[in-house]
Amino acid sequence: MYRHPQLAIMPKLPSLKPREIVRKLKKLGFIEHHQVGSHLTMKHPVTKQRAVIPMHLKDIKRGTLSSIIRESGIDRDQFIDA
Repeated sequence: MYRHPQLAIMPKLPSLKPREIVRKLKKLGFIEHHQVGSHLTMKHPVTKQRAVIPMHLKDIKRGTLSSIIRESGIDRDQFIDA
């Protein structure tokens, strides 16, 4: 079976609570922009990138977390280390 070399070194994303994701994004320079219902929008003042975080009580699934990281324009490792 073929495995892409980069996939072998990528760490698995943890499942995190929404508040933990917000804390990590704040460490990376994002600010809370606005909230509509249960979804919080965070924006980076310099890069103008945004991230929408569902503020539910359960852990955010890995696929959703991956999408949040991708739309925020930050590196996966940078997010994990924050």
